[in-house]
Amino acid sequence: MLNNSNTELMVANFPVKMKSVFFASFALSILCSLNGVNAQEAYELDLQKSIEIAKQKSHQMLILSQVLAQSGHQLRAATSSLKTHVDLNMTIPNYSETIRQWEDSTGITYFPVQQLQTSGSLVINQPLPTDGRLYVSTGLNNVHDYYKNERLMRMNLLLGFYQPLSAFYAYNSIRSEFKKAQLNYELSLRTLKRGELDIIYETSEAFYELVANKERMGIASQVMERQQEAYEIAQNKYEAGLIREVEALQMEVDLGEANNDFYLAEVAYQSQMNYFKQKLGLSLQDLVVVVSDMSYSVINVDEEMAVTHGLSNRMELRENEIQIELSKLELKRIKSEGLVKGDITGYYDLIGTNQHNMPYSVGESLEDSWDQLQGRRGNFGVALRISIPIFDWGENRSLVRAAESGLETDRYRYDEEKINIERENRNTVKQFHSSLRRLQLLEKNVQLAEKSFNISRQRFSNGDINSEALAQERIRLNAAYQSHLNSYISYKLLIADIMRKSFFDFENGKPVVQDYDY
Repeated sequence: MLNNSNTELMVANFPVKMKSVFFASFALSILCSLNGVNAQEAYELDLQKSIEIAKQKSHQMLILSQVLAQSGHQLRAATSSLKTHVDLNMTIPNYSETIRQWEDSTGITYFPVQQLQTSGSLVINQPLPTDGRLYVSTGLNNVHDYYKNERLMRMNLLLGFYQPLSAFYAYNSIRSEFKKAQLNYELSLRTLKRGELDIIYETSEAFYELVANKERMGIASQVMERQQEAYEIAQNKYEAGLIREVEALQMEVDLGEANNDFYLAEVAYQSQMNYFKQKLGLSLQDLVVVVSDMSYSVINVDEEMAVTHGLSNRMELRENEIQIELSKLELKRIKSEGLVKGDITGYYDLIGTNQHNMPYSVGESLEDSWDQLQGRRGNFGVALRISIPIFDWGENRSLVRAAESGLETDRYRYDEEKINIERENRNTVKQFHSSLRRLQLLEKNVQLAEKSFNISRQRFSNGDINSEALAQERIRLNAAYQSHLNSYISYKLLIADIMRKSFFDFENGKPVVQDYDY
């Protein structure tokens, strides 16, 4: 539930009477906006609450969270690829009835086939960090040949080994893929953190723009009230014959313009309110009241500290470093394609077979095959294969040079990014200091403009100045309010901008925390 005592709008330097008028008009605009619409939820938001909601509900953060989750699953998959895999393959059943061809020295012969085959195999595969693998396979194949009326069974147990030699001196695929998965996950983490800081800035921008529109409504309300007062004074003076009719009519026109400006300010506020809700991930039907007292504190921002923290923590630099590492891995892979390759394979297996005329049970065939597997001498084999590239018309050399150019490009981008980060931080800090000085100056300007307008309003009542002179003073006062408001918004946004560019929260005096646990 909203606390009505906290919904009063705080308008800096506005008279108490103006605050009351503005609050009443704002409450009226809220009621009008809810006419015929049932609000789903009600929120009373300051800047910090708005940021917390945006972190949880904004579509931008939801998308980045899913990208991070995707990278996390890919990293877990890469980690799992290093562990033992067990696969069970089964064919139950495979029935075939066809005509096949047999060709030998006597000629070609066609014969009918009618078979029912069932088989199964269990494969245990253990990847090695050297890019090779050890594997154990056991299988059973049972065939019922209907034409020959036979049962054939084959049982085997195999231990195998495979090792590419290039993994020791060129490119280790399994380690490289795991490293890529780690880097991509870190990249997603850093992208999420950068997105979070962007959300803080963009939410601050939307929040203060909404506050600015709210304040502009207050300014428009003041203008309308002052113009109403001036119009009544002009009417009284016209009826007393102290001013001409054209002056009284001009006051009436000015009052109409003031009413229209207030209406336009209300429309702009409602439009910005809808954008603000969308930015936070809220429903457009939700009721939102923003709370801001237009106060600020003077913050000490050290330029060198901002640059140092920016260069140490900015995600763009680490992202460029990650891209350089990925490019190095790709260059290594491409180079390995042009080198001598080889692999060593070996196996040792035991085989047992059985063939009997039907009828002969599966159990008896299994027993006979197992006995034969145990009694028969094992089979084994070892092989060393070598592949030597001799001539490829410079294809691999060109691919290597292209990859080297890409790597150099990434390094240049890294150096350029460092310069950009230093420049951005220094420029933003200078803008911040300039904005603070301007804000302090404009505060005094508002006070001076208010005093000047009050004097001019009294002089107009006394007949010392005409309506045109009073209008000029009113325009000057409104311009002072607008300039002060714009300067305040700029100052607040620069605080958020410095934090996302330097990764240091100068407002609270602490660095932005980064956790990259993977």
